Amino acid sequence: MACGPMAAKRKRGALAAGKAKRPRRAPSAGEAVPEGAPHQREQSSPPQEYSIPPPVSQGKWKNKERVLIFSSRGINFRTRHLMQDLRTLMPHSKADTKMDRKDQLFVINEVCEMKNCSKCIFFEAKKKQDLYMWLSNTPQGPSAKFLVQNVHTLAELKMTGNCLRGSRPLLSFDPIFDREPHYALLKELFIQIFSTPQYHPKSQPFVDHVFTFTVTDERIWFRNYQIIEEDASLVDNWPPFGGPTLYENPHYQSPNMHRRLLRLSVAAKFREKQQVKEVQKIKKKGTKVLVEEDPTEVVFETPAEEKPVEIQLVKPESKPIVKDKKKLRKIQRKKQKKLFRTEGSA
Repeated sequence: MACGPMAAKRKRGALAAGKAKRPRRAPSAGEAVPEGAPHQREQSSPPQEYSIPPPVSQGKWKNKERVLIFSSRGINFRTRHLMQDLRTLMPHSKADTKMDRKDQLFVINEVCEMKNCSKCIFFEAKKKQDLYMWLSNTPQGPSAKFLVQNVHTLAELKMTGNCLRGSRPLLSFDPIFDREPHYALLKELFIQIFSTPQYHPKSQPFVDHVFTFTVTDERIWFRNYQIIEEDASLVDNWPPFGGPTLYENPHYQSPNMHRRLLRLSVAAKFREKQQVKEVQKIKKKGTKVLVEEDPTEVVFETPAEEKPVEIQLVKPESKPIVKDKKKLRKIQRKKQKKLFRTEGSA
């Protein structure tokens, strides 16, 4: 609904609403005071000055790092939510459509070039149950491949550690990243990918959460913590393509090998049970060992008296059938009752 302008009378000398009168500036020592100006005291209070606050980010956006975050086809819902969480945590990221499985990995370099991105996070799904993550500096390299395990998205945490959207994070690394050369290379790659460039247009000039990278059990754990202002404590929030291999983790075990070992262990238990059953069958079918007779066994046996054999030529008498006396008494009573009834009716 639109409203037309309303005419309002304004007194002479009145200022418009929202406009403040500028204060008079005190003359400097080199300036002369005009004749018509009032006499100023020597010890006068300094005049009030109104200053406009400067903009939040005064610098210039120089670091033009951009990270492309996308995946291949065949990912599940948890991977899709993980990608969306990374895009919200990294304001300098870009998204793209899913890549076909038939395409080779070096195609990602061309996609990054078209999207004007110098870094890439690519999620590769295999067999609809294994998830791999590629971190790459395109197109020169290097690139690192990780097996993603133990994923917890931001939605599962139910708003625990709710940090500001677009704020810049602090990066915290385990001391082992400075000891080993391959961990030092990964540290530099993590810094260039996960750190938000200063004065980025989509970022906020605040630091209220921390990205931690720790090495435990031959795995790199990535976690997001919020910084609480009251006591400075932390709250948990939820961890080029191609060319020669520079370093390969000797403790890495592929998911296929892990599943194969589980199947072999189950098969070994079943095989052991079958062997035990076969051994028991062989024992049952085996010939029994005949033990020789012991001549001393008959020493303590006492022979029983032999009874003469009698042949019965006459048929034995049949035993009389003894009826129950109570039943006989009941039958006699019933007969007497019938006699009384017949006599009464006559």
